[in-house]
Order: sequence, then structure tokens, then C-alpha cells
Amino acid sequence: MTVEAETAPRGYDHAAVHYRSDAELLAVAVPFLESGLTAGEPTMVSLEPARAGLVREVLPSADVRYLTTDELYVRPAAAIKSYRAMMAGLVAGGATGIRIFGEIPRAAIDTSWDGWARYESAVNHAYDEFPLRSICAYDTRTTPRHVLDDVARTHPFVATPGGRHGNAGYVDPLAFLAGPRPVAPLPIQHTAPLVVLTDPQPAGARRAVLDLGKTDLPAAEVDDLVLAVSEIVDNALRHGRAPVEMRLWADPDHLVVTVHDTGEGPHDPFAGLLPADRRIGGRGLWIAHQICSQVALYRDETGFTARLTAGNPWLHRPAD
Repeated sequence: MTVEAETAPRGYDHAAVHYRSDAELLAVAVPFLESGLTAGEPTMVSLEPARAGLVREVLPSADVRYLTTDELYVRPAAAIKSYRAMMAGLVAGGATGIRIFGEIPRAAIDTSWDGWARYESAVNHAYDEFPLRSICAYDTRTTPRHVLDDVARTHPFVATPGGRHGNAGYVDPLAFLAGPRPVAPLPIQHTAPLVVLTDPQPAGARRAVLDLGKTDLPAAEVDDLVLAVSEIVDNALRHGRAPVEMRLWADPDHLVVTVHDTGEGPHDPFAGLLPADRRIGGRGLWIAHQICSQVALYRDETGFTARLTAGNPWLHRPAD
């Protein structure tokens, strides 16, 4: 089925385009953006500079707003919060339709895709109260296969030069987010942890991070991690299943903490990505997603793990 509408109905119309050349990208982007301008909708581009420049050359309208990906896509939960605030303001100002043509920055795909895969799924729910149509662009020449597989499962529509079509491979967010997802260890996790604590109290967890002293990160960034660790340890003790194990790795550029318990983890599949509603574990995960450089949540046969990172875990890799 081809989906074509001059303006978006209330509710989120979330599509992906797979392209192999600049011409293929523009063949989808330009008509989509032009339709938004014709309909008088707020029309935005959120692409990295090289591709944003391509669109600007072909569509030099001053009415197209260009968003900065470096500012928007720092963390998945922060991106959701920013977009929701922006769209709420547009609707309050009278917008009956909103269009965004964008992409997840390549650096985010390469270093923290698990979080952004959760984002691509969660926004189908998080943005559904807004009259939004968006297209997410993925270059098949450079995007890894496992990422494209997740893209196929998180976008209910596929965009092509001929229109937007329903995607038979789409998986409802409740199912996608609740399913087990393997998470690759960060490079530093291939080394022995510097600290291992069993059933730590939040105060002891905070002290372990502060006492490590092996990082050159700004004090504010370390303090944010300390707060997040305290919240997640408290969640695990209150709502998880013993034993709770905390592990800590560090080098001058980053700190990594995992908190593992043998329970099932939060029952809310959107935990951490959407504002907490005081359900079990919601507040601590929401805080962690807002202030940590990266957060990964995963389940396996041993239980539930939250991995919190401060700094950039990809600057230095341990020697083989």
C-alpha cells in the first residue's frame, strides 16, 4: 500500500529510506520536503553537514529549517525529550502537520547503536500524539547489516521515490523493546574490572566510583555517573533479585559500570527513554539515560544488566 497524504493526520507516520547514492537520497528527500512546504507545514532537515548541504543545494528554500545533529543526537532519551518539546511548541502555535527528514549520525550508529535501535522503536509511541511525518535515511553502502535489520523492524513504513509503503517486517515497540538483545562488550570490558562489589549499598557504590581516581574526566561528568550508579544500584536492590553485582572499569578517558541482578528487569519496555511515571525502576533509569554518555540495558539467561558509561569508550582500545 502506498501512503500519500498532503498533510499528516494526528499520529506518527514513521518511515525509513535505504539509499545507495546521493541521487537516490534526493529523489526521496526533495519531494517529501516540498510537499511539506506546499502544505504550509513546519519542514525540517536533520542530516549531517555533507548531506544537509546536498539538500540545501537542490532545495534552497528559506522555509526549511536545518537542525544540528551533533546537538540533537547526544543521547536517545535526550533526543526524545528535545523533539517532543519542539513538536509540542509547534502544535501549540497552530501546526496541523510537521515534517522531518533526518538521520542518526554515523558516529552514534558505530558506537552506541543498541540505544539508538531502542530509540527508533520507542519513538513510534513517544511521538504518536503529534501530527508528524518523518523519514529516517540510511546509506546501505556504509550501514552495517545488523543495523539495517533493526531499521526494518522499527519503521512501519518504507519510503521510495514512488511513495511510502507499509512495511511487513515492522515489529510493535512493546514486542521489540521487551525482547532480548545481545549487547557487544565495550573494548575496556575485555579487561578485568578494577572493582567488583556484591550487594553494595548505594553509598558504597558511590564511594567506589569516586575513590577510583583513574580518569581525567571532568568532575561534573564523574558526579553524573555517581548519581546514576547510585540510582541503578538502589533499583536493583529494591526491585531486582539478589545477588546484585557491580563491576567498574576505568581509564583516563572513560568510566564503565555494570549493575547486574538475577531478576527480569523493568516491566516497562520504555523505561529510561520516556519520562518516569513512578513505576518500578522508572525514575532511576530515566535519570541515568539523561546524564550518562551511554546506557545499555540487556537481559540474558542470568538476569538483567544495566551498563552506564561516562566519557568516550572508543577513544582508546586495550592492546590485543
